[in-house]
Amino acid sequence: MKKILHLTLFRRWFDEIAAGTKCTEYRAKTDFWTRRLIGREYDEVHFRNGYARNAPFMRVEFLGVGDAQWDGEECFGIRLGKILEIRNVP
Repeated sequence: MKKILHLTLFRRWFDEIAAGTKCTEYRAKTDFWTRRLIGREYDEVHFRNGYARNAPFMRVEFLGVGDAQWDGEECFGIRLGKILEIRNVP
């Protein structure tokens, strides 16, 4: 059974990942994200742009998590691989 990390994104970031221009997703170094990311292995990341039943959806290969900086802040960098599937994108 595949281990899946589910994430919801704003449209801008969803579109950049789908276009292949963004290959790292960033999350703040909080207790919540530490529990979800550190010491866990995932096979895929499932991204959604919104919460509607037919919201844009994308499956992406998970390559790992590391330390990163975004906008001058320490954060987690979720490394993304090949896009496996995209649905409901106009």
